[in-house]
Amino acid sequence: MKRWLVAAALMASACSSVPAPPAGTDADTAAWWSITGDLSSDAMEGRDTGSAGYDRAADYVEARFRAAGLKPAGENGGYRQTLLLKEVRVEKEGTRFEIAREGAAGVQLRFLHEITIRPSASMPASVDAPLAFRGYCSPDEIGDVTGKVVVCFGTRRAGMTTGAQRLEAAARAGAVGIINVDDPGFTIEPSRWPEAYARSITFRDAPPPAHAGVVVMRLSADVLDSVIAGSGQYADVILKAGAASLPLPSFEIPATMNATFAISQHDLQSDNVLAMLPGTDPVLKDEVVIVSAHLDGYGYGEPVGGDALYNGAFDDAAYVASLIRLAERQAGVGFRRSVLFAAYTGEEKGLLGSTYYASHLTVPKAKIAAVINLDQLRPLFPLKILTMHGIDDVSLAANARRVADGMGIELRRDMEPERNLNQRTDHFPFLRMGIPAVNFVFGFDPGTDAEARYREWYQSRYHRPQDDMGQPLDWGAARDINLFFYRLTEDVANDPVRPGFVAGSQWAPK
Repeated sequence: MKRWLVAAALMASACSSVPAPPAGTDADTAAWWSITGDLSSDAMEGRDTGSAGYDRAADYVEARFRAAGLKPAGENGGYRQTLLLKEVRVEKEGTRFEIAREGAAGVQLRFLHEITIRPSASMPASVDAPLAFRGYCSPDEIGDVTGKVVVCFGTRRAGMTTGAQRLEAAARAGAVGIINVDDPGFTIEPSRWPEAYARSITFRDAPPPAHAGVVVMRLSADVLDSVIAGSGQYADVILKAGAASLPLPSFEIPATMNATFAISQHDLQSDNVLAMLPGTDPVLKDEVVIVSAHLDGYGYGEPVGGDALYNGAFDDAAYVASLIRLAERQAGVGFRRSVLFAAYTGEEKGLLGSTYYASHLTVPKAKIAAVINLDQLRPLFPLKILTMHGIDDVSLAANARRVADGMGIELRRDMEPERNLNQRTDHFPFLRMGIPAVNFVFGFDPGTDAEARYREWYQSRYHRPQDDMGQPLDWGAARDINLFFYRLTEDVANDPVRPGFVAGSQWAPK
């Protein structure tokens, strides 16, 4: 029996152990909640890219799309588009990090709890090298670090060095490794430990990343003192100055890093799920609006609070559920433009599914009128404000305002651009290639209860096992964000004027 038929049978008999919605919840939100529960259930094993759990989730989504009357929009006449991938993982068992000092006992750093690493296929199996601290690791301050592991303050603040710039400077200066120390003052998206795992997934035919021979690590600010001990410098002084973007010292660290990595490599494959609701207008039906969300999650990882399964309910099962509900509400009845429903794989590993689709389109690029993506949405408090990525770039802002005004929602620009959220979700590959594309985030006023709930979610649930069906939810907000999405899709798909770019937008086709 075909996989999607098995999924359909399971879907028909599903009885998810999902907390029931409160009395009075509308039927659409209750159905959305049930689908979210199915996709983020333990049976889906966190939907990790390339896993059996992800495959089950993809089968489920395809079955729901079929049952809702959507047509195949994948490759070879089907609903799928297969990505051929390769995985490099640094395994916990057999990996060790030690800060060694002459005449003193070495300091063991706990992998995934105090230090982690970015795996690459060309990374060495071990590092044994002296350490040097070089402030922000800008080209002006890094100096000669030939054969050393350079330690840098890992700032994410606007106008300071980026991770890519630090790596470039370290590689040019001869470093064999780089350690980025967390910035504890970057509270809008705080660093958190443990990491789920140290794992990278790329396309099989991808070239090696820049400076792949340099080992890239991340260090918890809590253990910086133990790394720089004996240097005459103090972690609290460095961290405070770094948090204020003040000048930092450069100094040698009287220690070496002695690290051994247990590396495994595997070939994987994983599917995008693609389905079409054909348009009804004799002319506009040839234009396509893409609505999308990412199906993948983190799967199994390092336990947090005794739980090792990262279910990914709000990130992003809930919004794949929104795609399914839109399809079911339409029941095969199209808008004037065609609408392509895309559930992408590999978002959590670097926008792999959307990047692949953008370069291997199943509809002509010239026919794609707009992209509406659902990610980074957290219905934790009443929906009064929405941040819109691309608000100053695309005419879709007018469509969004029309819908938002009718619902009493205020649209705003991104208040936290240093987080770079506009480039961290699946609309971005399309925006970058000159297609009007948007994504939304729940907004809030500083100092409010809404901000407190938003920050708490990022601290305790973002990419954590606690992003599950037992977490707090504002049911009115869940209803409203889905209604906003349904109405925006309808508005864009029926608008006689094709979306475009605002004059001067950096993303407009040249």
